[in-house]
Amino acid sequence: MFPELNNLLNTTPDKAEQGKLTLLCDAKTDGSFLVHHFLSFYLKANCKVCFVALVQSFSHYNIVGQKLGISLTVARERGQLVFLEALKSSVDIFFQTPSEPQPLQFLREASAGDLRPLYAFVREALKPGDDEEASWRPPVLLVDDLSVLLSLGMGAVAVLDFIHYCRATVCAELKGNIVALVHDRGDAEDEENDLLLSGLSHQSHLILRAEGLATGFCKDVHGQLRILWRRPSKPTAQRDPSLTYQYKIQDKTASFFAKGLSPAVL
Repeated sequence: MFPELNNLLNTTPDKAEQGKLTLLCDAKTDGSFLVHHFLSFYLKANCKVCFVALVQSFSHYNIVGQKLGISLTVARERGQLVFLEALKSSVDIFFQTPSEPQPLQFLREASAGDLRPLYAFVREALKPGDDEEASWRPPVLLVDDLSVLLSLGMGAVAVLDFIHYCRATVCAELKGNIVALVHDRGDAEDEENDLLLSGLSHQSHLILRAEGLATGFCKDVHGQLRILWRRPSKPTAQRDPSLTYQYKIQDKTASFFAKGLSPAVL
């Protein structure tokens, strides 16, 4: 995890909030560093984590995790991490005939639109277990990333329904948290992507939006991060608090600073 980002969010693994939905969004940049941050954050917080990885392989996340001080292999072996490797699962679905419904069963369906098997996988992965698992703190669902489901033919409504049911189980029933990444493709004609982003934004308690610099590539400043705290259950005329910082990604950490105050510039 990135300690500087924890400071900006005023949190630590010891005092992680419960029952929250965090939306990670990136536009004209790669926001995957936020996924790695929250994965390492919640594993260090001793939470039970269900990671739905729709983009990269287990080895990729494990290599990055080791740089951030965690071992996904160890976490999975001791039952703290349940990892759905979509790249591997999709091959099994296409070239085998599973005896039971698979989390990504919609890939074989003639009419893609049913994410109930994926929800059932999440519910089973995070349900309270035996006394040995009682030591884990409230569970976390992490998804990287929901935009892939749109690319595979799912509708935004189906994805929002999936998150709705996950919130009911993970956030409301189990008092855990959900973190999900979505790409902002910046295409005004992509109604499904806009609907997904809008729907998730209204449900989220925290939005982290990574954006590329308007001036283009810079070796000392990789982008800017907008942090927006929301109160979805309490409509108010007051504006939701927000902060904007620029950042630089390094090998094992990330630096955040006020706009125009990069150490390289100063």
